[in-house]
Amino acid sequence: MAWFRYVLYFFGIAAITAALTQLEVAYPGSLRMHVFVNGDVYGTSEFSPVEMIQLLILAVCGLLMGWVARYSHTQRPLAFLFGGLALVFLIRELHYFFDRYLIDNLWQVLVAVVGALLIAYCFRHRKRMNISLARIWPSPGLTLIFAGAVILFAYSILVGHEPLWQAMLGDAYARVVKLAVEEFIELIGYFLWLIGTIEYVYQAKEQAEREPQPAAVKRREYRRRH
Repeated sequence: MAWFRYVLYFFGIAAITAALTQLEVAYPGSLRMHVFVNGDVYGTSEFSPVEMIQLLILAVCGLLMGWVARYSHTQRPLAFLFGGLALVFLIRELHYFFDRYLIDNLWQVLVAVVGALLIAYCFRHRKRMNISLARIWPSPGLTLIFAGAVILFAYSILVGHEPLWQAMLGDAYARVVKLAVEEFIELIGYFLWLIGTIEYVYQAKEQAEREPQPAAVKRREYRRRH
């Protein structure tokens, strides 16, 4: 029934995007793409419903990867890596609130700590990481995660570059246009990341059901049942 899931993905993305766009059309300014807060000179989109949806998607992706890491022994290294990346980008998306309401540049410290732990983990378990990838590849889920990553960390950054919009619009430049385009591009990237994560979870679950369980897992399951 994989085809049915993809139909749901299509209509889900279309419905959310339509709701956001129609909300702004019906009530101009409701998406809060350019909000000035407490002396903010440039304005921010951090309070936008679009950004809130992005945060929710990252949280869901992290939880799903945590589930895979717990229940799939063979996919644990990869799931730990992607779950850690979701946490890193969640912290990055919250940078405005960390800087304004907690400690300036705190998010950078947190990203550095989590990133260092991820690098250390991947280096230590690099052989298991290669085995996990070899067992699940080719993977539609990982392909969609990669596509989302390309949009998020290459395309949106380049297209959302402020000098580009200043050059194109000249005297008609309005920062809200740049912010809106950038955030909606990021949103589709996160949608792809979420779909990829869900498909990866399905694939990891099917793989775990086919593989024999380690003796320790069998003993734990036996104790739970009795």
